[in-house]
Amino acid sequence: MTAPATCPSFAGYRFPAEIISQAVWLYFRFPLSLRMVEEMLAFRGIVVSHETLRQWGRKFGQAFANGIRRRLPRAGDKWHLDEVVLKINGVTHWLWRAVDQAGMVLDVLVQSRRDKQAAKRLLRKLLKRQMRPPRVMITDKLASYGAAKKEVMSSVEHRQHKGLNNRAENSHQPTRRRERQMKRFKSAGQAQRFLSAHDGINNLFYLRRAHLNASEHRAARVRAFEVWSDVSGAAARA
Repeated sequence: MTAPATCPSFAGYRFPAEIISQAVWLYFRFPLSLRMVEEMLAFRGIVVSHETLRQWGRKFGQAFANGIRRRLPRAGDKWHLDEVVLKINGVTHWLWRAVDQAGMVLDVLVQSRRDKQAAKRLLRKLLKRQMRPPRVMITDKLASYGAAKKEVMSSVEHRQHKGLNNRAENSHQPTRRRERQMKRFKSAGQAQRFLSAHDGINNLFYLRRAHLNASEHRAARVRAFEVWSDVSGAAARA
């Protein structure tokens, strides 16, 4: 398979592609700090600093997430939208997130406001990435969603009910775990970069164990690792 032109290259790195992709996977897949990943690699005789791991994550994380998104099935036609507060250096920001009916994260957007313009930016970004409007949009009762929907995709059915939006609210839980592990995000840009890659990579391993029997779960997990190997291998061949 030919790697996309935007896929970063492993050329010039002291460590092989397998080690770099393993380190990036550990950092984005599990709620581990950079120093924890550093120690896990050191246990296997791989001496690498946490700062190097941070640079690997920044360079390769989003590229891996983009490759995964291209290989996953098409997202569902029911969008759940929600926003959660983030405190960054004492300043309130809002993390806007959209997921489909299966719980797959469609996109995230860190913004300083919670008004109609912020909701419009999220909807436009979603339409650009998904290349189609949803059949149904489900949100809580924040008025900004309704006002933005009227201007961006007025024909879409909109259901506003807090009880219907548990899918989006539950999707914030991995973000909260990472926020605690990272001792809060350092800036809005860092939060956007990290969460865009984090959610994209976690989509691959979101197997919904409760809906699969044991053999189906094992097969889905094998497919997930095959996709990850393909994505990281494409970058190695670039």
